[in-house]
Amino acid sequence: MPPDSVKFLFSETDPARLGPSCGEVAFVGRSNAGKSTLLNALFLKGLARVSGTPGCTRTINVYQVAAGRWLVDLPGYGFASGTEASRAGWGAMIEGYLTGRRNLRMIFVLVDAKVGPTKLDLQMLRWLQTQGLPWRVVATKSDQVKSARQQAQRRAVADAAGVLPENVAWISALENLGVRELRREVSSLLEG
Repeated sequence: MPPDSVKFLFSETDPARLGPSCGEVAFVGRSNAGKSTLLNALFLKGLARVSGTPGCTRTINVYQVAAGRWLVDLPGYGFASGTEASRAGWGAMIEGYLTGRRNLRMIFVLVDAKVGPTKLDLQMLRWLQTQGLPWRVVATKSDQVKSARQQAQRRAVADAAGVLPENVAWISALENLGVRELRREVSSLLEG
């Protein structure tokens, strides 16, 4: 995923209007899980809008990594600013995207490393499992976990998600921890 090649392609609210791709990976998580910050670290540029207010992402945002290869940023779930009416359609939009994309290779579910998977995160993981969709836990903001607690917290996050600790991507966008490895993983998924 050469940073020079990554560009914002478009935003959409209706998954049915997205059109075809050769391959996609999606990022989903609670509204304050740090998706935009992580995406900017992956891109090595500030393409995703970062805000201190949860719920800034309100559409399906598509970034082109290479011709026909997409990285997709989905609206966050949980607390978000905005009217109840505007938030009401997000669940159906996210579900429609995740279940309707033939070339979706992986769904990266972002959880806060310090907090661990919340009830909403666990609901998302269970739903992805019941749908038979490919997913991977990405624990963001790992810099907020004290160094003496890193291993224990990573195990706790993994246990809660029902995976092995080595299957949790342990990330700090601010300290660039694990970002390069995740970038390689995304590139590999999109090349296939």
